[in-house]
Amino acid sequence: MEKNPLFLRRIVIIKLIFIAIFIIYSLRLFSMQVLHGEEYRMKAQNIANSVTVIPTRRGEIYDRNFMEPLVLNTDSFAINITPAEIEKEKIPEVIGKIADIISVPYEQIDRKLPDSTYYLYQPVEVATKMPYATIAALAENANVLPGVSWQPKPIRNYADIGSLSHIIGYVGDITLDEITLLYNKGYKQGDLIGKSGVEKQYDELLRGRAGKETRTVDVRGKRISEREIQRIAPEPGKNLVLTIDRRIQTLSEKALGNRMGAVVVLSPATGEILAMVSYPWYDPNLFNQIDVSSRYTALANDPNKPLLNRAIQSNYPPASTFKIVMTSAILQENVFSAEQKVNCEGEFEYGGRTWRCHIRKPGHGWLNLQNAMAQSCDIYYWVVGRDYVGADRIIAYAHDYGYGSLTNIDLPGEIPGFVPTPLWKDRRFHERWLGGDTMNISIGQGYSLVTPLQMANMVAMAVNDGVIYTPHLLKEVRDPRTGDVENTIKPTVLHKSDIASWVFRTVRRDMRGVITNGTAQYPLNIKSIDIAGKTGTGEVGLEGQWHSWFAAFAPYETDNPEERIVVSVIVEAVNKWEWWAPYASAIIFQGVFANQTYEESVQTLGFQYLMPTTGRRE
Repeated sequence: MEKNPLFLRRIVIIKLIFIAIFIIYSLRLFSMQVLHGEEYRMKAQNIANSVTVIPTRRGEIYDRNFMEPLVLNTDSFAINITPAEIEKEKIPEVIGKIADIISVPYEQIDRKLPDSTYYLYQPVEVATKMPYATIAALAENANVLPGVSWQPKPIRNYADIGSLSHIIGYVGDITLDEITLLYNKGYKQGDLIGKSGVEKQYDELLRGRAGKETRTVDVRGKRISEREIQRIAPEPGKNLVLTIDRRIQTLSEKALGNRMGAVVVLSPATGEILAMVSYPWYDPNLFNQIDVSSRYTALANDPNKPLLNRAIQSNYPPASTFKIVMTSAILQENVFSAEQKVNCEGEFEYGGRTWRCHIRKPGHGWLNLQNAMAQSCDIYYWVVGRDYVGADRIIAYAHDYGYGSLTNIDLPGEIPGFVPTPLWKDRRFHERWLGGDTMNISIGQGYSLVTPLQMANMVAMAVNDGVIYTPHLLKEVRDPRTGDVENTIKPTVLHKSDIASWVFRTVRRDMRGVITNGTAQYPLNIKSIDIAGKTGTGEVGLEGQWHSWFAAFAPYETDNPEERIVVSVIVEAVNKWEWWAPYASAIIFQGVFANQTYEESVQTLGFQYLMPTTGRRE
């Protein structure tokens, strides 16, 4: 029987297909094994490499004197479980024993070991921030804890820093959102990262670089060779030296006391922050505990807001301190002679309401500009601001002094304050700007808002004849091994005003008058140094409650501008009214220039007998 020709053709085609497939696979194998063999062997080697991270030490943080560190590293350990080294049915038992020893909930460890990890030889970090005593307890039970290991992982130790907490900040485990943003900078799961303050601002300097060991493993991560392929040693983070003077910080902290508010002490010649206090503060060591989430929630929900740095993150009406800006505008614009007088009778009628000066009837009487500043006469500035300077000029001078703009301090989270304008009011309230609005802004009330740091910059501009240097906290970057200075931060100009130098000289003279024969005559009558400044009482719309401001500089006259300091103090209205800001400033100036402690300054000034006062005072 003859075979079907069609059938024979199909057989031939099938044979040709098989031959073609054989040839193709042969060529492919030849290419992979001979032509590109080395390349694939390298890839196979890389796939079979297990990388173990060697933790590094985060850089330490010092005050300007570079003596004792404010922040250092304390020995701590991370606990790992290698699931494949434990019989599957015994994993829950091991987790339970670990949870009992380290005193954490079973679920906290269990959720870090999903079923997908049970066949892996890669260690999984299940707990961190463990002290040596805990590791010793684990070691004692090593015979019943297969697959359990530990490694050093230093934690931050904040050495009783008190009010420095808002400056230094704290660190925490990196989140998935942070990894997404910072992955290209080398950040990865398990890293510690700065969450606030200097720790966050300069995290890339402080974090250093972790080392690593590379070993050969099989597909499940089990080591198949103890031969070390490569070891890269860790590089410790840089040490940072801050501009903060610990002595002045402590002095300022105690001078403010347990009053909600803030203090800024600034070097106007350089922009260096010598002290920055915000009360209440918090203990950043709380974030070294295991239950970080609950501790953070408690602080975040505290009605006193201890996580808030009031020096740069709280807005306050500038009140009568704004008369420094107004005095500059009056002098520079020459729209109302400095010697021309306004009669203050304690109150006057305007816009259907009674406007009252802080000195009620009979008022201050006839005052020129110098006396109006010294006595903080509202009526003088209301009249001159409304009828001669005008809203547009006042707003322009406020911006010139830095109001409504960031200072660019090297801390995260700064807010810019606020300067109201007619356009803003129209858009916000659909209302026309009125003469009463100009009167309000003339004495720093109404919608005007400023931070204590901006207040310090305002005084610095008057001191420096129109120059403001960018305020900063970093002074030096040092090598962690040798202590050698790698980088020194130089002063940088933030703003330079076109206001004439003679105007600033006059402003400083008038600020001195506030101390010699004005509203701050009693609290600032100290012998150690000549001070010039301005008081302020910010209204908050509640009967018997006012913010207490004082912004000043010293010495008033000097041949060495670098010895001058600016002090800005705000005491919030929520505190018992005692007009404390000028007294706190006096203690700070006395302590700084007489080289005294807080206790010595209080004794020298006689403030130990001071009783809280009542009533509104400028």
